[in-house]
This record gives sequence, C-alpha cells and structure tokens, in this order.
Amino acid sequence: MATNSQLPAPAITAPEQRDVNWLVAFYRTTVGKKVVMGITGLIGVLFVLGHMAGNRQVFEGAGVFNRYSQLLRTSMELLWAVRIVLFLAVVFHVIAAYQLARTSQKSRPVEYAKWKAVNSTFASRTMRWTGPLLLAFIVYHLLHFTTGDLHGDFIEGDVYHNVISAFQIWWVSAIYIVAMLALSLHLYHGIWSLSQSLGLSHPKYSDSVRTLATILTIIIIAGFILIPVAVLSGLLV
Repeated sequence: MATNSQLPAPAITAPEQRDVNWLVAFYRTTVGKKVVMGITGLIGVLFVLGHMAGNRQVFEGAGVFNRYSQLLRTSMELLWAVRIVLFLAVVFHVIAAYQLARTSQKSRPVEYAKWKAVNSTFASRTMRWTGPLLLAFIVYHLLHFTTGDLHGDFIEGDVYHNVISAFQIWWVSAIYIVAMLALSLHLYHGIWSLSQSLGLSHPKYSDSVRTLATILTIIIIAGFILIPVAVLSGLLV
C-alpha cells in the first residue's frame, strides 16, 4: 500500500498546461513584460499612497499613531499576505525592468554618435537610476523602522518614538528626503507609463493622465517629506 509520500503529484491537465504555456509565452514578449511592469507598478502606487495616508496620522499624536500601527498587526495573516504581494510585485517589477533594459540595449548595440532627447522627460531618462536607488532605500527603510537594526534608539511597539527620534538626526532625514525626491521622478513617469502598458492610454486623454500623474506625485511626496521636515523644525516632538 502506497504511503502519502509515494503518491504521484497531481498531473496538470491539458487546458491548465495550455494556460501556463500561454502566460510564459506572453511574458517573453516585450508587451508581456510591459504589462507586468504596469500591474506591479500599479500595486506600488496604491501602496505608497496608502502608506503615506497612514503615516499622516503621526500628526495626531503618539496615542493615535501607535494605535494605528498596532491595528495593522491585529491580523498577522493579512499583514503577511500584503507583505508577500508587495515582495512579489517588487521582484517581478525589477526583473521585468532589467529584461526590458537589456532588450533595448541589444536592439542598439552601438551608441548614438550624437544623442538628443526627443519626446522624453527627465523623469523617464532617470528611471534606470531612481529604480536601484529606491530598491536600496526599501532595504534601508525595513532595517530602520521595521526591524530596528539600523535605528540607534528603537523601541518595539512605540512607532511614534521611533519616527521622531530617527528624524531628529539631520542626515537620516536627508536620506529620506532624497529618497522621496527620487520616488517623485519614478512615480511621475511610472504612472504615465503604466497607463500605456495596461492599454489605457489615448491621445485624447494624454493631458489628463499627465495631470493625474503630477497631482498624485505631489500629494504622495509632499505627504512623506512633510514628516521629517516637521520633526527637524520642531513642529513634531
């Protein structure tokens, strides 16, 4: 009699195999990679918008902000589900971005003798730099405020104290402000390009999409930067 460990793995049916093959084949195309960039980018935009809105509660005082932080941990299953989704989104976003960049380089192995920016913005031309910078910042941010490994005065559970004590150090605030400025460039171009990647762009709505990208970027970045500025200026203590 066969034990559970000896039972054969469930076979993939023909329709399921066709679906897997189609997804793999689609991802191998440039369009497929851009769609992945668009979907993972949208997840990122929604996250930073929600993260900024939640962080704004620091202005309500220690009690409110710490209760908000504790509320996020009431369902560890949900918290870890969100973390896993975000982790996978970052991984697939980075992989797709790298592969698209390599494809672009292979299509033009010889650099232009004279290059001039046409129909591009400063934000789009700096995506290859802001991306790695933000990836490094995410690692720093997690080690700083989540685990406390890079926080010299970290108190588990007292998120308000951790924020205030961290941003009272000018160079820590400077790191966050510079990172948010990099995020502003990445966000602006990302919001614009994800509308194209997901097939939502149309010449009729181009100006509206750019306006939306500008407004969202300003709201998100201003919301983040205001916190270290308020701490440095003594408005938050």
